[in-house]
Amino acid sequence: MNETTRDRRRIETQERILTEARRLFAETGYDRTTIRAVAAAAQVDPGLVMHYFGSKQQLFARAAETDNRPVIGGTPEEIAAQLLERLRQSLIEEPVASLAALRSMLTHPDAADEVRGNAQVRGSNISKAIPGPDGALRADVVSAVLIGVVLGRHLLKLDHLADADPDKIVELLGPAVHSLTNA
Repeated sequence: MNETTRDRRRIETQERILTEARRLFAETGYDRTTIRAVAAAAQVDPGLVMHYFGSKQQLFARAAETDNRPVIGGTPEEIAAQLLERLRQSLIEEPVASLAALRSMLTHPDAADEVRGNAQVRGSNISKAIPGPDGALRADVVSAVLIGVVLGRHLLKLDHLADADPDKIVELLGPAVHSLTNA
């Protein structure tokens, strides 16, 4: 077996472990997810998980890494449109890494720090485009509402929200988000 094949298999194994870790952290939270459970789900030895990731905390940190692209910016209307599009995507494709952090944030300080840090970065970018002295507060309210909708759909699985068309949810939230991003 050549080095390229070994490297590819190693990367594939690490990705399989991360995929299963994200799923388990999202489903059961940090405290109830074990290295053994992740290893079993990924069909590897627990020692291999530890070899690649070092500890449960390091595995969680990697599994909970999210796409933290800043909001591109622009006018308050453009910011609102970008936020609503991101929400739509999160409703269509379950954001497993984000859900892992969100489910775990109530019992694991590092998860809470990760969620808070992401929210602060997002809020800072959003508040720059929101006019008025309460722009930062408005940005935090928008973030909290959008996080709540994602939690309600994917973790709480609220009946109507879980089954709703993402476009309908965005349509319903649109006026509120636009109102909050405009002074």
